[in-house]
Amino acid sequence: MPDATTLPTTDDAPRAARRRWLALVVVCLGMFMNALDGSIVNVALPAIQRDLHFSQAGLTWVVDAYLVTFGSLLLLAGRLGDLVGRKRVFLAGIAVFTLASAACGVAPDQAVLVVGRFVQGIGGALSSSVIIALIVTEFPAAGERAKAMSAYIFVAVGGGSIGLLVGGVLTQAVNWHWIFFINVPVGIATYVLGRVLIDEHEPLGVTGGVDVAGSVLVTASLMVAITAIVGATSAGWLSLRTLGLCALAAALAAGFVAVERRHPNPIVPFAVVRIPSLVRSSVVRGFLNTGMFATFFLGAIFLEHVLHYSPLRTGMAFLPLSLTMGALSTGITARLVQRFGNRRVLLPGMTAALAGLAILASAGAHASYWTDLFPGMLLIGLGAGTSFVPLLAIAMADVPVADAGLGSGVVNVSMQVTAALGLAALSTIAAGRTRALAAAGHGAAAALTGGTRLALALATMSVLVGLGVAIGWLREPRPVRDGTGDGEERRLLLAENATEPLAT
Repeated sequence: MPDATTLPTTDDAPRAARRRWLALVVVCLGMFMNALDGSIVNVALPAIQRDLHFSQAGLTWVVDAYLVTFGSLLLLAGRLGDLVGRKRVFLAGIAVFTLASAACGVAPDQAVLVVGRFVQGIGGALSSSVIIALIVTEFPAAGERAKAMSAYIFVAVGGGSIGLLVGGVLTQAVNWHWIFFINVPVGIATYVLGRVLIDEHEPLGVTGGVDVAGSVLVTASLMVAITAIVGATSAGWLSLRTLGLCALAAALAAGFVAVERRHPNPIVPFAVVRIPSLVRSSVVRGFLNTGMFATFFLGAIFLEHVLHYSPLRTGMAFLPLSLTMGALSTGITARLVQRFGNRRVLLPGMTAALAGLAILASAGAHASYWTDLFPGMLLIGLGAGTSFVPLLAIAMADVPVADAGLGSGVVNVSMQVTAALGLAALSTIAAGRTRALAAAGHGAAAALTGGTRLALALATMSVLVGLGVAIGWLREPRPVRDGTGDGEERRLLLAENATEPLAT
């Protein structure tokens, strides 16, 4: 029997509960900062392009620099949290992200901004990768954990919606530098409160080894591949430079696979990535994500450069998309899945996103917002908001419970990688088409419209391919039989635990 001194007193239990929920507020602040930064940058892209003289293709690095390091380091960062302490990794990530945000805010040229975004991605990976684990640790009871997860997802998606408005206000009222400075006070508050309120678990230690080589190789491969894609507009898709960089990226990827096969503690165990439901849902999600990221990046440029929207008006134009996603993330989609099943929610959702992208791709230089853009924004938000939860549920259905964290990491990494590569390819194609039309004598607005419409048409095709894969390749998961009678609820909870919401 435990010693009486180790038993919680009547006063200790409420105090522990208060600390636990306050700790949730802290980690949600960290997620809010990441979500805010992801959307706030999109609205400010045209202003950044003008001030720092980015080319349209080069401007993708403002987004991709973050995505590459964030996506590539998620698995390693999560594993570091297990080995050296999740609180320690979370606080380190918040500190790095805050300092990098300050550096981005004072950036005088392209190089400083892009490097700052790379470092922001490192901080974002460190902090985001352990948030789910911290919530799971703080809330072991299923009921409280589900409430905590819902709060986390709502804040993550809501942060994206707020970021669009805040980005428009700051860019228009002051300048784009302040979209990064706003992270500084939030980051400082999160760090200070986190040190006080978050409990540290007992780390496993680093005796098992950390797969640093694998993480370096996969990050380098992605960077080289994106460099090749972004530079293809000026160098040519079949130029020696582009083909050489693609070959180097492939060689680095092959080295990554070789390291993973031999490493005793690989960052991507092949036993997990061989699970069909995990792989197939990640492929579908990758095609869907490519269309989503293209919408925000290309849409912001189109609205400000072609339709001459102010930054604030641009942010408000995206609100139907973000608010619809945010509303659905409050649990509506999860309840629809429970009632109708994953495929019956996923397939109409992807069809809605497909229709929304097709509407945006048809918008011309004289588009009206309410008739030509609003329906597309609303449908994309509806489609994305009803697609990601069933995709995650399918992904996690056959993943062993012991590997749920690793499975969620694979899903999140696949999302970030496809977003980075897809955005680089589509923005490069848009820039090439714009340049060709301008050379043929078209006006600036007409040329940019033509380039944007082509890229959005290809983004639409990407979602169409994903829908075809979902129809022909994805299967409804078998019910989870855990002896408690709530297998479907547990599977949905696993999916929520895997969620790293789309950076809007």
